[in-house]
Amino acid sequence: MWMLILNVVYVLVAIAIIALVLMQRGSGAQAGSGFGAGASGTVFGARGASNFLSKSTKWLAILFFGISLFMAWYATHSARPTTQQNLGVMSQQAAPAPAAPVGELPRQSTVPSTPIEVPAVPSTVPAAPQEAAPATGEQAPVAPPQGD
Repeated sequence: MWMLILNVVYVLVAIAIIALVLMQRGSGAQAGSGFGAGASGTVFGARGASNFLSKSTKWLAILFFGISLFMAWYATHSARPTTQQNLGVMSQQAAPAPAAPVGELPRQSTVPSTPIEVPAVPSTVPAAPQEAAPATGEQAPVAPPQGD
């Protein structure tokens, strides 16, 4: 509940800072005093609006930064550590490979992801075909060796 109130105060302080900054005179405001803008000195006292507005802006800015720092500190110290959920089947899933750096192609694995099935080698190897002998019972003519 108190964090909600602090957030509302935080937003109101931010709106007040915006309003005070927009009400302040810039460095070129002296030229506008000839057109009736010089009357602001009587509203905020003899010193003029710049002293009151600048002090108010300063203190609102200090409050704004203080609330910002406190809320950041509170958020980091009140964070609950996350526990690993039971993901069922997905918890058995392997982690993905790390991505390749920018500008490089991903490295291909040299080991295949699925085993390659090698066909079984037959136990008997067929014999090489032999030349058929002449049917007449004669031997085939042999070529004479050639000499040099």
